[in-house]
Parts: sequence; structure tokens; C-alpha cells
Amino acid sequence: MRQPELTWSAIHAKFGHISAWRRRAVFVTITCLGSLLAGSAGAATWIDGDKARLQALDKITARISTVEAPVGAARFYGTLEITINRCAFHPPEEPPENAAFITVRDRGYDGLAPKQVFSGWIFSSSPAVSALEHPVYDLTLLACFAD
Repeated sequence: MRQPELTWSAIHAKFGHISAWRRRAVFVTITCLGSLLAGSAGAATWIDGDKARLQALDKITARISTVEAPVGAARFYGTLEITINRCAFHPPEEPPENAAFITVRDRGYDGLAPKQVFSGWIFSSSPAVSALEHPVYDLTLLACFAD
């Protein structure tokens, strides 16, 4: 089936009965909506942080701890070695959000080489989007901040 050709005369024949005022109102509405959507699409800015604050849960003992780690350094919690590769947060005038790219290795109790169990971005506003799958420990990002 052939598509009808889209020309100005075809559009005018189809919608010519609509008044010029209404056509202008529709045009202005579409233009305003388009500019609002385009303006808000890339509006989020990120500030690089120097340090991340994580909440760690030991599921066996039900003990919750706070772990602070500078970017690039490793911190230990139980058998986990947690490295913060990058940490970023939104400025105060934007909706609150923190994101950190972390690498987690499990050293285990057997003395073998550490095994990487997680590498990826975690977010403070939605921890379930990208979570550490570990039988003993849970990690949640609380905040990123700059000293």
C-alpha cells in the first residue's frame, strides 16, 4: 500500500477548515512543549565527590555499619574489599541523587585470592536497580561528598 504524499496542499485540504487562530495556538503549544522537554532532558549536572558513605548490612548478625571510603582506596567490611572508583552527586538545587561506581571483591575465609563479586554503578535513590548479590552482605550507597 502506497503512503499518501505529504504536501502543504494536502494538509490544507484536510485541515483548511480550522481557523488560523487555532492553528497558531496548536503551533505555540507544540513549540512550548518541545522546548520544555528539550530543556529538561540534559539539565542534570553532577559534581564529582572525593568520598563515599556506604551502609553495610551483615545478614547473619543483623549488624548495620557505616563505611566511608575515599575514591580510589579500598575499605574492608567483613570478608569484602570495597573500592570506590568514582563518586558523584547532584548540587543542592536539583533533586537529591548520589551515584558511585564500585568494585567489590570477596576475600573469603579460605585464604584464596579475592574473587570479584560486583562491579558497577549504585544509586542512593534506588538501591535495587543495581545491587550487590551476596549471601552474607548488603551494601547501600548513602551519600557522596567532597571534602
